[in-house]
Order: sequence, then C-alpha cells, then structure tokens
Amino acid sequence: MKLLSLILTLSLSLLHLASAYTNPIRNPGGADPFITKSGDGYYYLLSTEWDSVRISRALTIEGLKTAPSKVIYQSTATNRCCNVWAPELQWMGDRWYLYFTAGGDANLDNQRAHVARGGVSAWDDPYTYVGAMSNQWSIDGSVLRFNAPWGNHFVYSCFNGLQYQSICIQKLANDNVSLVGAVSVISQPTASWERQQHPVNEGPAPLYMGGKTHLAISASYCWSPAYCLGLLTWNGSGNPVQVSSWTKSGGCVFKSANGHYGTGHNSFFTAADGQIYNTFHATSNAAGACDDNRYAMVQPVTLSNGNPNFGVPAPFSQAFTEPA
Repeated sequence: MKLLSLILTLSLSLLHLASAYTNPIRNPGGADPFITKSGDGYYYLLSTEWDSVRISRALTIEGLKTAPSKVIYQSTATNRCCNVWAPELQWMGDRWYLYFTAGGDANLDNQRAHVARGGVSAWDDPYTYVGAMSNQWSIDGSVLRFNAPWGNHFVYSCFNGLQYQSICIQKLANDNVSLVGAVSVISQPTASWERQQHPVNEGPAPLYMGGKTHLAISASYCWSPAYCLGLLTWNGSGNPVQVSSWTKSGGCVFKSANGHYGTGHNSFFTAADGQIYNTFHATSNAAGACDDNRYAMVQPVTLSNGNPNFGVPAPFSQAFTEPA
C-alpha cells in the first residue's frame, strides 16, 4: 500500500508539473514552427533547420522545450539540399506526409515545395522523398481540406508571373504527392498592411473554426516588425480556386506586441480537448528578423462573434494551461 501511495503521489506531482506551459517553446531556432497533436498522445514539433528537417515530440507542450529531436529529412541533392524551410506533417488517410520547402541556390531562385511519404508512426517510420510539388518557385506549402465536391487542395506562396509573392492554390491529387489542374492565385499583397517594407503574402495556414474555413497568411516583409498575420475566409460554397470565394481581413489579425516582433509564419493544431492553438514565431529584435534568432510560441485561439480571436502575443511571464 505504501508503494502504491508513493506511485500515486509521484504521478499526481508529475501531472501538477505539467499543468501549465510558458513561452517560448523553442528559442533560438523556432522559425516557421509547426506543431501537430497525434492520436498516439504526442505533440510533434518541427521548425526551420536550414539543412534538414528535424522532429521533436513530447506528451505536453511544455515538454517540447527539452524534447530530443532527430533528422527525418536531409539530402545532398543540389536542388533540395539547402534553405530547408517551413516543414509540416499532415495525416492523410492512412499515413503521414512531410511537406517542406528546399532549394540549393544562394539567391533562393530554386526554392520549391517538396514532399516525402511517411508511415503510420510519425516518429518511428522513415520518410521517403517523393519529389517537388510544383515546377515553379513555391514555398510554405500546406494542405487545405474541403468536403465534397471540392476535396483537398495545396496552398503555397508563389509568384506565378506576378511581381510580388502571393498565395497560390491547386487541387491535390488523391496520391497526396502531386497536383492537378491550373495554378490559381487567391491573394496578392495589395493592402498597405501587406506591403510594409516589401509587399509579401506567404505562410498560408489552414484554420477550421466556428464552422468556417479560414486561411491565415503572413503579410509584409519578414525582416520587418510589421510582419503579421492576416486572414482569408472561404464563403462556404464557392470553388476555392476562385479569388471571389475568399474574403480578406481588413488588416492584421495578429501582430507585434509585448516585446515580440514580426509575429508570423504560423500553424494551428487542435488539442485532445478540442481547443485550437496558434503556433507562431517572433523575435525580440525591434527591427524585425528573418533568421535563427526567431523563437516559437504557442497560444490558444478563441471565438468572438463566430470569428477567430487571436488575442495578442503574450509576455513570456504568462502561463497557459496545458490542454486536458
């Protein structure tokens, strides 16, 4: 009985220690952060590693700070060896897929969205490189999911013949590793809040909340404190490849505050209790930064009048309750 009591006490102590988390989750090296919650109980974290894709896992958000990591993608191929950005894991039917950006040119002209096919376990199974998702300049790819008749689409940042980085969309084939149909542009940096220091739309991140389908986008130049999140909202019925099916927010929905600058390139995950979280990077550099000094943060997203409410980037001193 004494042993059982001791085990129970230790277990409760561990639960107590894991009852809250604070930011940052990764610092430095927290750029382009992506977290997903898997059915095996783990949170998986990826971020930009420049020459590889590494994965970490932990049973709590707080645990991700000290979780060991391992390489799941690395290559010496000159067209995909370097400038490895924006990795993310997507569970597609019966296995994991790793989508990421990579290239080889120092001037970044060769950047492409790539994909590797995984297995049932995000941690134990290997990832086999499949190929580039697009034959044009493409970064920050993600999967945007729709019910019939539209099906899944691939969204990414592109030029597609335009002067400035915009948001492109294409239908994702049933194999999850190739695209079908023409490229469509659904957002261009035309508003003043998208054009600070340089016009940019990038980092599309799907958000399904309040019965609506949204797409967060990172706007303005990443070397600027004005780098922020905007929001595209689908009208619920129109063809998602048509720009008329989307409404853009009138300004930033999440921006610099409390000593965190350049709050952008985010992702979303849903915890076991149904709470949705925003994972994003920021820098303490008041001039903005687009390098390894960026750190990863996690905050809950709430609903306000049926729309996502991101709040503001909270100070490091604020503790957040771990998901149930």
